[in-house]
Amino acid sequence: MKKEDKSAIIKQLETTLGEYAHFYLTDIAGLNAAQTSELRKVCYKQDVKLVVVKNTLLKKALENLTADFSELDGSLKGETSLMLSNTGNVPAKIIKDFGKASKTKKPVLKAAYVEESFYIGENQLEALINVKTKNELIGEIIGLLQSPAKNVVSALQSGGSTIHGVLKTLSER
Repeated sequence: MKKEDKSAIIKQLETTLGEYAHFYLTDIAGLNAAQTSELRKVCYKQDVKLVVVKNTLLKKALENLTADFSELDGSLKGETSLMLSNTGNVPAKIIKDFGKASKTKKPVLKAAYVEESFYIGENQLEALINVKTKNELIGEIIGLLQSPAKNVVSALQSGGSTIHGVLKTLSER
């Protein structure tokens, strides 16, 4: 491969990585063409981009980005596929579900960069599935903050109708 081609691929990888908030490094070696095509379809339906990359080119693209991705260097061995998504836990769910369905137990998680944190190793898959997005966490906090206020309003409203009912009963007697 020519040096110009390599630099073009590195620039394309930098652009692609910049478009997505989260990415996973996976190993899909051992999947045949039909299984790989099926995995691509599943990813496409879930808004996840699946790209097969060369480790050296991906490493150079990561080095050119503003953040420090040196923690992922140890995971850039063997065959590597990149799963890119704007929702942090969707690729983890795809890896788990597709791995159960395929006989080869692939794809295998190598590492991930989700919600500005690094997850290294296959044993991090369950943690990644349970990661909540910032919007989900904000929604939960708002719900928790509104709960006491709703209880007070509800008690006041029910108390008013209860007092009204008692007064009405007394006036009828």
